[in-house]
Amino acid sequence: MAAARRISTLLSRSFPSASPSLLRSLGRESSWARGISRFSTAAVVEEPIIPPVQISYTKNLINGQFVDAASGKTFPVYDPRTAEVIAHVAEGDAEDIDHAVATARKAFDEGPWPKMTPYERSRIMLRAADLIEKNMEEIAALETWNNGKPYVQSLKSEVPMVVRLLHYYAGWADKIHGLTVPGDGNYHIQTLHEPIGVAGQIVPWNFPVLLFTWKVAPALACGNTIVLKSAEQTPLTALYVAKLFHEAGLPPGVLNVVSGYGPTAGAALASHMDVDKLSFTGHCDTGKIVQELAAKSNLKPVTLELGGKSPFIIFDDADVDQAVELAHFALFYNQGQCCCAGSRTYVHERVYDEFVEKAKARAMRRIVGDPFKNGVEQGPQIDPEQFQKVLRYIRSGIESNATLECGGDRLGDRGYFVQPTVFSDVKDDMLIAQDEIFGPVQSILKFKETDDVIRRANKTRFGLAAGVFTKSADTANTMMRALRAGTVWINCYDVFDAAIPFGGYKLSGIGREKGIYSLDAYLQVKAVVQPVKNPAWL
Repeated sequence: MAAARRISTLLSRSFPSASPSLLRSLGRESSWARGISRFSTAAVVEEPIIPPVQISYTKNLINGQFVDAASGKTFPVYDPRTAEVIAHVAEGDAEDIDHAVATARKAFDEGPWPKMTPYERSRIMLRAADLIEKNMEEIAALETWNNGKPYVQSLKSEVPMVVRLLHYYAGWADKIHGLTVPGDGNYHIQTLHEPIGVAGQIVPWNFPVLLFTWKVAPALACGNTIVLKSAEQTPLTALYVAKLFHEAGLPPGVLNVVSGYGPTAGAALASHMDVDKLSFTGHCDTGKIVQELAAKSNLKPVTLELGGKSPFIIFDDADVDQAVELAHFALFYNQGQCCCAGSRTYVHERVYDEFVEKAKARAMRRIVGDPFKNGVEQGPQIDPEQFQKVLRYIRSGIESNATLECGGDRLGDRGYFVQPTVFSDVKDDMLIAQDEIFGPVQSILKFKETDDVIRRANKTRFGLAAGVFTKSADTANTMMRALRAGTVWINCYDVFDAAIPFGGYKLSGIGREKGIYSLDAYLQVKAVVQPVKNPAWL
């Protein structure tokens, strides 16, 4: 059966523009043509919808003002639907980072923000949340235009989560406090939880405004000042939202946003001697460079949220239809450009064949096209580099003798659209089962025993997330403890509440974001000891 599927797929890939007469001569007209038609290309070939938003902010935001880059340079920002330039943004470099850090340092050392009562800080954060909610449609449109994700995803999921995160951390601002500690001897001992100072933050392109908030909100709640570098692919929403923070009453210099490239602006921020803490989200190789730069400068602490190759494990007691839908969501969400994507789908041998056929059918029903169009589930990949990377991994899967069930190529001839792709008969030593593809490519592997799938799931250099689908409470309890991952979703996936910490084991990173645990990264703990004369009690 697997061999037949492989031959069928190779034929469909060998004749991507074959005529009906050629298909009839091959005896494959009905099955081949039906398979291709299930990919919705209409939204790809139509003229792109004009986004309902204007690009108003393209300069760096330093000390509460939009300013040109010191060099005067700009760089182009693209629409991934068409590969056309939509804006030119100020290209910050080391000189701009120096300016922003000096501004943030002065705002921390001399400004009102860290000296403000926590309640007043929380009120400003809540006003910012209100302004973001008021401008939600514009923010969502900018995010989709610049990133390519479905507009409904931006509008109904991600921007509302930005608001929720700000509410959550505004609530924490006046609940951060130290402890009174009993000791041996006549001493009063207490701890103070103090803001760490100037926080450098580097955000990725896959969830630009959401991960902007993951980093900014806890840092502000703790009383820090910030220099944030946005991803060069997606700088627009960071500038827009940072402007709203200032409209809400955030003092100048507290939140500074510099657009630019990693080797220049990013490296300057990571190695800056006057940055007290660094937070980075991105590729693990870049994370190693960031950590090295931080260590070689002033040994600043670093939070890293890096890549993943997360297992999604489906046991034989699962409802296969539900498992197919959840596994599809776990992998294809956000065009597969999700660090915690369930990109290794392990399926028990008893339900494997049924699962593969239904997973293939679901992928072929997936609607790909203009992310502003109603009903579209998948937009383009972010840029030509990521687009080509995904296609290279697909070729690797074919060359490794995995069975290409569907997809496997670009969709349309404009922009960076990739067909939803499903591989079966995948082995653990194949690159598509080892590397983070960051695209719409599902790899389905077979397992027999629980101990075996635990060993295989953990045999990876990553450890960001995992998913388990089972009706058995005993199996769920075994798996949640056995899997070496920062998050384990049981019979669900990609549930991101503001209070749920997120981070990974191994190469997937250091530290946690979201929830109470992220506050620790932006605080210093100071012990204060003083003698007590004639204490009534100790």
